[in-house]
Order: sequence, then C-alpha cells, then structure tokens
Amino acid sequence: MELLNPIAIRVLNHLIRAESWAQARLVGHSGAQVAIDAGHFALRLSIDEHGLFHEGDRALQPNVSITLPPDVSVRLLFDRENLVSSVKLGGSADIAESLAFVLRNLRWDAEADLARIVGDIPARRIALLGKDIALGIQKSIGRAAENLSEYASQESGVVMPNREVSEFGKAVNTLRDDVARLEKRISRL
Repeated sequence: MELLNPIAIRVLNHLIRAESWAQARLVGHSGAQVAIDAGHFALRLSIDEHGLFHEGDRALQPNVSITLPPDVSVRLLFDRENLVSSVKLGGSADIAESLAFVLRNLRWDAEADLARIVGDIPARRIALLGKDIALGIQKSIGRAAENLSEYASQESGVVMPNREVSEFGKAVNTLRDDVARLEKRISRL
C-alpha cells in the first residue's frame, strides 16, 4: 500500500491549496510528524513551512497519530457524520485539534477542477450528473441493504426479528424471576 502514499499526499495538498485557511492553520505546525493508520493503509506525513504535507520520516516519533476505523471506506460513503467521532487521535493536542479541524472541513471542488479541463458549462453539467449518479447509487445500496435485512430476518430465518428477540428476552427474565422465587421457597423449607 506504500504506492498509494504519494497519491494520498498529492490529493491532500491539492485540497489544502484550494483552501487558504487550511494552509494558514497548518503553517503553525511546521515540522510536525503525523502517522495515519487505516488498517491496511498506513501513511506518515510531515507538515512543511507552507502548511503542506510531505512524506514523513519513519525514524522520527510522530507528534500526532490518527487511527481510523477498519470500516472507514464504508463510513466515508454512507455515514460521514459519525466517521469523525470514531477516529482516534493521539499525541499533541494542539496539532491534533488543528489537523482534525482541517481534515473535517476540507471540501473538494470537483466542478472547479473539471472547469479547468472542459470549461465551465460542461463541468457544471458533469458535476450535476455525478451528484445524481452518486445519490442514485447510495439509494440503491440502501434499498438493497434493507431488502437483505428483511429477507434475513423474516423469510430465511437466519436472523431473528426484533419482536421475537424481545419476547425471548422477556421469557428469560420471567424464568429467572421464577427460579429465584423457587430457590427462596426451597431455602425456607
């Protein structure tokens, strides 16, 4: 996965260059080493004097470590709001806070990048088409997941429906209470 590191660095720097506030926020942490661990993908970064990232020195101890959940790619597509809360940060609180703020608020203006290649009007239409396609794919996957869960719980019997699990739990509680009462009666004899 080391082959992806230069690409990830280029993408991050492209996004940061488009947002002057992000670059200004990172300039104060020049020289900081950052370790990002996303399971199979590990990235070491260094922040330069311009607020941009470069490949970090693996021999140095990172000032900040970021651990992403194993399902980061799925959450990135379907649950962006809760993705940030599941990220674990360690190390310097000041650097971690600035880095988290920048990464949380970076936005890619794909339309502007496309406009440089194909012009403004085609870029706008391609961007709208892309949003529609992405929304359609997201809805289709959501419906497929709902159908699969309905099939698993109601038709195949692989997963018990919530109602039956709840009834089973109540029956277990009742049995536990009955056994406790019976034990008390036996101990009195």
